[in-house]
Amino acid sequence: MKLEDLKKIREKAEKDVELRQKQARIRIVVGMGTSGIAAGAREVIRAFVDEIAKRNLSDVVVTQTGEKGLASQEPMIEVYEEGKPVVVYGNMDAEKTKRVVAEHIVNGSPVSEYVIEVR
Repeated sequence: MKLEDLKKIREKAEKDVELRQKQARIRIVVGMGTSGIAAGAREVIRAFVDEIAKRNLSDVVVTQTGEKGLASQEPMIEVYEEGKPVVVYGNMDAEKTKRVVAEHIVNGSPVSEYVIEVR
């Protein structure tokens, strides 16, 4: 491996860390415990990342957490938006994810039929 290759890897890692640490307008947290993964949470988190990248939403961060404690509603996600209640969605899949990004993340209107809790 050449020095140039190592520099490129380092720059990419620094940008990734910067993206994770920046202040985001919206933070999406996907439950990635064993029941969430078994119910399809990997596909959900991948769909969020893809949809957010496709729309160039640089002020939205997607993270993951462990078990949320409500296995019958997995995959579950939480949407944190400063100054607004946390919206929890349940039984998510890739198609529902696209709708949540379009309606809630972009237009500020939660998709009520997928919401299981607002706190």
